Amino acid sequence: MSAEVVPIPRKQPTLDPILALTAPGMNSVNQVILERMQSEIPLIPALAGHLIAGGGKRMRPMLTLAGAELVGYQGNRHHKLAAAVEFIHTATLLHDDVVDGSDLRRGKAAANIIFGNPATVLVGDFLFSRAFELMVEDGSLKVLKILSNASAVIAEGEVDQLTAQRQIETSEERYLSIIGAKTAALFAAASRISAVVAECDEKCEMALDAYGRNLGIAFQLVDDAIDYDSDAGTMGKDRGDDFREGKMTLPVILAYARGSEEERTFWRAAIMGHRSSEEDLAHAIELIRRHGALEETRERARLYAQRAIDAISGFPDGKARRAKNF
Repeated sequence: MSAEVVPIPRKQPTLDPILALTAPGMNSVNQVILERMQSEIPLIPALAGHLIAGGGKRMRPMLTLAGAELVGYQGNRHHKLAAAVEFIHTATLLHDDVVDGSDLRRGKAAANIIFGNPATVLVGDFLFSRAFELMVEDGSLKVLKILSNASAVIAEGEVDQLTAQRQIETSEERYLSIIGAKTAALFAAASRISAVVAECDEKCEMALDAYGRNLGIAFQLVDDAIDYDSDAGTMGKDRGDDFREGKMTLPVILAYARGSEEERTFWRAAIMGHRSSEEDLAHAIELIRRHGALEETRERARLYAQRAIDAISGFPDGKARRAKNF
């Protein structure tokens, strides 16, 4: 059964409050990242730096820092752990670009285009290893369990997405399961470990987990909508990448379900890779808009964003909680 769409009061989302809140801590996190991406093998820092210095907002480590602020943590363990989170994320991006054959990442040539697939995969492995070194140095088995489990879930989600690729009958439920694994799992883990280092109770941990998980789903829904409503300059990748790769994202699932038999015939051919020209992409965008699939996808994102906000409603009001309300 499809998720119920409940209209959420609209406001223009902004990362400015969380950026301001976490700026001092992010300076420390960035220092750890720069130190730990170094190697005596020059190709490793060159390739890693190409992506790490590529202009990403580092949303996931920011969630770790913001969570620490929310629970009043006064130490600095979370700086290394936030860096570990970013290394996990960066490693998955490097591997994804190889799997997807991506040309662009954050508006620049993807690492695999410049350095080749073998080097990109191996440097991704290096960053995963660095992430686990940082976790072990922290010394918390619980943190290690949370982040290692998230890494496994991400990999499962990516494999599930790969097996769903070019499968026109992919259900909305499976799609949500995929993005819950490949995107939301790390958002949830990044948020939850803040409560662990602060030695909060299980209720606090799971509230932050729910916050990150729902925010991660909202984030991916918006990302999937933008693929049919943007250009490379806005998105940092080619518009229509998902379309050409035959990915069944929510805008396509909704448009296919609501389309005529003629439209469904088009979608079946397109997702199988038989209709992938610029004219075909334009037609796909027109069908998605005709059936309101972009707006509904964004409405679902607003629903999950509200769930994220509700998850931390029990924490004391203050600048940290307000910043996490984006």
